[in-house]
Amino acid sequence: GMHTLAPAKLCMPLPAGFPAVDAAAFIMIYATSHHALMDRAGLKAGETVLILGAAGGVGTAAIQIAKAAGARVIAAASTDEKCALCKSLGADEIINYTTQNMREVLKTLTGGKGPDVIYDPVGGDFAEPAFRSIAWRGRYLVVGFAAGPIPALPFNLALLKGASIVGVFWGDFARREPQANAAMMAELATWYGQGKVKPVIDRTMPMSDLKAAYAHMGSRGVMGKLVMVN
Repeated sequence: GMHTLAPAKLCMPLPAGFPAVDAAAFIMIYATSHHALMDRAGLKAGETVLILGAAGGVGTAAIQIAKAAGARVIAAASTDEKCALCKSLGADEIINYTTQNMREVLKTLTGGKGPDVIYDPVGGDFAEPAFRSIAWRGRYLVVGFAAGPIPALPFNLALLKGASIVGVFWGDFARREPQANAAMMAELATWYGQGKVKPVIDRTMPMSDLKAAYAHMGSRGVMGKLVMVN
């Protein structure tokens, strides 16, 4: 068989009734999204969250966590198929940012106020227009850079909106604050048992098809998580 070493602080016991495929997809995306929304952004019920790249792994997790927290979710994705997935996961509104002007749609959907929290695992060209749309005292969560380029946001926008740009690094949070991380993971396991959160599995593929799996990921066709199995 194949073996690997994993840091103990990033591991948790597998609860009873938790399928291995779901578990493989679960920890990174739900831990990142919970830490981002609940801890770093202090998300409150009734607030509006814009989720970029919402049909990806962390995006689909963020939709479910934000809804579990009582927030209004605006999900942005690049195709109608991906937008439909977001809607099926509970997103209140969807934006296809390939065919729609995201800033104009956000202005309409929020009555000009803008989203209270922006969850951005994508970076690239959509970061600045999203940040320009943020609400007063908004929180912009820097989660990742799936698009490739790291955006350069003008700091004057943070000043004008009284907004915060907040970094999210779950791995270091887990290492530096293991007790807080353990409590968060216990809550997520409870939510899974209650059906509030469940990973979206795009497909499973055998380890022998690793090259094909990378090609599928590179085509930007994955919705949710692709899981490799033995």
